[in-house]
Amino acid sequence: MTLNSNTPAEHESSSLAEFVALMAFTMSLVALSIDAMLPAFPDMAGDLAVSSGNDIQLVVSMLFIGLAVGQLFYGPLSDSIGRKPAIYTGFVIFILGSLLSMVATDFFTMLAGRLLQGIGAAGPRTVSVALIRDRFHGSEMARVMSFIMTVFILVPIFAPALGQGILLVAGWRTIFGVFIILALLLLGWLSLRQPETLPPEKRKPFTLRNIFSAFGEVLKSRVAVTYSLVAGCISGAFLSYLNTSQQIFQEQYGLGKLFPVFFGLLAIAVGCASLLNSAMVMRFGMHQLANGALRLMMVLSWLFLLIVWLNDGHPALWLFMALCLALFFCIGVLFGNLNSIAMEPLGHVAGTAAAAIGSSTTLLAVALGYLVGQAYDGTLMPMAIGFVSLISLSVLLTAIVE
Repeated sequence: MTLNSNTPAEHESSSLAEFVALMAFTMSLVALSIDAMLPAFPDMAGDLAVSSGNDIQLVVSMLFIGLAVGQLFYGPLSDSIGRKPAIYTGFVIFILGSLLSMVATDFFTMLAGRLLQGIGAAGPRTVSVALIRDRFHGSEMARVMSFIMTVFILVPIFAPALGQGILLVAGWRTIFGVFIILALLLLGWLSLRQPETLPPEKRKPFTLRNIFSAFGEVLKSRVAVTYSLVAGCISGAFLSYLNTSQQIFQEQYGLGKLFPVFFGLLAIAVGCASLLNSAMVMRFGMHQLANGALRLMMVLSWLFLLIVWLNDGHPALWLFMALCLALFFCIGVLFGNLNSIAMEPLGHVAGTAAAAIGSSTTLLAVALGYLVGQAYDGTLMPMAIGFVSLISLSVLLTAIVE
């Protein structure tokens, strides 16, 4: 046997490994566009004359709004012209949004650029899920999604440190330049290495009738609707933390430049959970894991609220970190499974289903995360109340549908 020879199993393993890495990094544009900016919030607020401390959270919220709006477009588009051309379109719009944000001299222009960034990032984020659904289904899809989430979670671990490192040698505008370079690299990788997964004979014309018909398929599925709502609530709770994380770590706990370290530690919990889930989902099934994680998370969230209340909204840092590690571990289990459960009955309209589920989930999460984030008052009480309310509602919804 020569050095260049590969068995079919080795070739398949290599192919799957590259596929997982490509999908993970493609989908990670959203996380990178959020987390790398967090350390720059104080500098951005000063340069762009942001009056209220909580208003800078809109830099995160506007990207998510663009993500939600964009998903409505890219799903049907990918069902019509193919997965790869739809992703290419998203990359181009993302790069334009990054350029606008980089040259912004006022807060309104910055928010417009972030909205455009979100609309662009929706292409890779949404169509990648449909592309994965083209190749896998059921527990196998959940397993692959967990592998992807494990790679994906490296971005939240290191992105704030990347942003902080750039700030040490350059201004916050340079961060957007890095976004552009990475988007171009991913665009080239996707173009050269990823085959199209939607053959021409399975494509549907891009008409309003077909779009509404496919959305109707989603709405007729009680499982898809319910688990989309649950995913929105869980993502909303997580987004409330994301919106306020810079204020909590740098201002409330006075960590300063150590903020990326503590932020990354909590992100590791999500990554470990996703990796563990990839092994457990084939044995226990995604429904059992999702419901178990939700119920454990509800108990932890009530404990979180009790501890925050007993400590006047400001528990010791180690106690806050311990509780968040446990909560985020549950979220790591949920992220891969909830989306897979919602998508399972909708393989015949995967592109539009990914759009409908992703858009509704994101819009709900943005609204809930923004409400909780704007209530931040220098204590952890708003975050604790938000977690308890949203997770308890999620448990109720799953109990009804199951």
